[in-house]
Amino acid sequence: MAVLDIVKYPDQRLREATFDVGEITDDIRQLVRDLIDTMYSLNAAGIAAIQVGRLERVFVLDGKVPAGGDDNSPPLVFINPELVETGKGLAVAEEGCLSFPGVYVDVKRPRWAKVRARDLDGKTVEVDGDGLLGRALQHEHDHLTGKLMIDLVGTIKKEVIKRKMKRWHADHDGEKPAAGTPSLPELV
Repeated sequence: MAVLDIVKYPDQRLREATFDVGEITDDIRQLVRDLIDTMYSLNAAGIAAIQVGRLERVFVLDGKVPAGGDDNSPPLVFINPELVETGKGLAVAEEGCLSFPGVYVDVKRPRWAKVRARDLDGKTVEVDGDGLLGRALQHEHDHLTGKLMIDLVGTIKKEVIKRKMKRWHADHDGEKPAAGTPSLPELV
């Protein structure tokens, strides 16, 4: 079991461009295993490779996220995901993110989403859903495009998030932003 370190906001690695996976190699299979281990160790609904500092277009979701999923449902793996369609109106719901520990904000998103990707066997799969699944698909896909939940809220909430993250970094001396990462006041 490999639990990887999470890249925390405002680390600029969260904004880097990701790239498509060509062949599904042993390295990609190991990345997926590590993402799954990390996701479960942190009791998260999903995680994208960029959140552990990897630039491959990969994310995973807990198998309990889709309606009807339970503790025995395998995690869902998305390689080179494309957000194909969204719709069915908008919904506001609270979101959290491993890259923003302790931060939960209301985010408005389409109620439903469909993602097309490859699975670990290289087969094309389409997954669609509303509720938590639709939200999770959009949230993790956003990570692969450099979009973060702070980008989806108004100015006042952005400032609140920035202050919370500044406090979080101050309280976690061993997990300061990486060298070369702008401090929060520089991002304001």
